Amino acid sequence: VQLQASGGGLVQAGGSLRLSCAASGGTFRNYHVGWFRQTPGMEREFVAYIGKADSGTYSAEFLKGRFTISRDNVKNTVALQMRRLKPEDTAVYYCAAGSATRDVTQTGTYDYWGQGTLVTVSS
Repeated sequence: VQLQASGGGLVQAGGSLRLSCAASGGTFRNYHVGWFRQTPGMEREFVAYIGKADSGTYSAEFLKGRFTISRDNVKNTVALQMRRLKPEDTAVYYCAAGSATRDVTQTGTYDYWGQGTLVTVSS
């Protein structure tokens, strides 16, 4: 499976962005998908997860509901809608896909990774 993340950019604090993860080369509905983010010098951090065939979602608690994950198994895409963005949300955002169900907040759970898209939130 190949993943392509897009939609990043520069936004002012309080604004919104919608990231997209496009999948190809596999049966997308058989994979659960996660979004992670990473800043320089830090480990990759879990953001949100969506199960196979839209079987459930889970987001990091520190987001306090500002981000929403969704998927379209016809278009083979997963979206991350980000609202009320803060400067501390600035990071490279990665999407990842996996078939095993373990701790979905851990990077090791996922088999395939996109290249990342940069989100910059200005104050």
